[in-house]
Amino acid sequence: MSGKRRRGGLGPAVAIAPGARVDRFEVFFDLVFVFSFFIITRATALDINGTNLLHALLVLAVLWWSWVVHSLVATRVRLGEGFVPVLMVAGMAALFTFALALPQAFRDPGENAAGPMVAAGSYVVIRAVHLALYLHVVRDSPNERRQLRRFAPELVLSTFLLLLAALIPAQIQEPGRAALVRDGLWATVVLLQYSTGLIAGTWGWNVTSAEHWTERYDLILIIALGESVISVGVGSNLLGQPPTWPAVAAAVLGIVFTAALWWVHYDWVGPAARIALHAAEGRPRVAMARDAYAYFYLPMIAGIILFALGAERIVHEIADPHVPLEQRADGPGVALLFGGVICYLCGNMLFQLRTLHTVTWLRVGTVLLLGACIPVGQRLPGLAALTLLTVICVGLVALEVLTMGESRDALHAVVAQERTTHEAREAAFRARWHERESDEPST
Repeated sequence: MSGKRRRGGLGPAVAIAPGARVDRFEVFFDLVFVFSFFIITRATALDINGTNLLHALLVLAVLWWSWVVHSLVATRVRLGEGFVPVLMVAGMAALFTFALALPQAFRDPGENAAGPMVAAGSYVVIRAVHLALYLHVVRDSPNERRQLRRFAPELVLSTFLLLLAALIPAQIQEPGRAALVRDGLWATVVLLQYSTGLIAGTWGWNVTSAEHWTERYDLILIIALGESVISVGVGSNLLGQPPTWPAVAAAVLGIVFTAALWWVHYDWVGPAARIALHAAEGRPRVAMARDAYAYFYLPMIAGIILFALGAERIVHEIADPHVPLEQRADGPGVALLFGGVICYLCGNMLFQLRTLHTVTWLRVGTVLLLGACIPVGQRLPGLAALTLLTVICVGLVALEVLTMGESRDALHAVVAQERTTHEAREAAFRARWHERESDEPST
């Protein structure tokens, strides 16, 4: 990837440095994933049932695998340098088209095959862009080329199966059987992709910058949490009607419990895991990056989408002036709300176990408490159920602050020292821009 930049050209791809951070183009690329999470949530919210929830999780799993492949490419080459942004814009357009087609990907096969075909075709383009870029990156590394060949069957079969899922169901006369075949093919794609990541192993791979890797995943998790904020806003509908105190209270509670869930990860688990990944080297670092970030972030994001669906439904009922405030929360809202938080916390505990080799029993107790509160919440009015969840989440944060004071302070001190040292070095480097050479000859 080295070489001189040709005059007037875009220039070559630039390798990632050991201390690299996420660049602005990568954040720009994430805008499409923001839209994808939004589409998954909106399409599922139209009719919440078991089948649609299964479809949402299948789509999320396939979409997340493309994110994992994208992050692997970003560990080797700066996506905002040289010719790479041009290629990534093509992938970005394909991913945007894929997201647009998702609501039609699981429609009745007899209605229209255009949606599934667009989704499958767009996914092929996304994977082709990633493959072309990674082949360019590893062209001088025989070991990595051999490892890449281990993933070739997954690439070919997964794209082929998605194409079959778009074509075969339309040829089956019985709708129930057609839907079963389609869902089975999508589930096979998910199983194939995630099992390949484990079977192929870590030999030949490398995480050059642990800082870049952890920051990349932390940013996408914040984007997913933003979907919860959007869902609360959509549910409250304060823009479409005069605000009422229950609607305002529900909106505030939604923000508070989302902030508590942000705190659960970013207060100490995320920073400590980042240090652990920095401390690991070679194949142990790659294994930790794969297991903790590529795999265990998925249940966390799935949990966010589930509790976002539940929060939107409950807040919408609370904000509806025609629904009595004392009426029980109707439908699956409470189960999705509490169940989604349980899924998020379980994913976070698996992440903690893999990176830090510890389990926080306070969080285990919180998960059990949330499970026990689901039937209780279903008997409460929506505002009371939302309040109960918020109290539990904020209570978890408060108890951890009280019981983990010394360890939290020590961790935060290390992180602050690292940040201060890094900023001081950056300031010293930039100070040279202000230096002026003396015009007078030295004596």
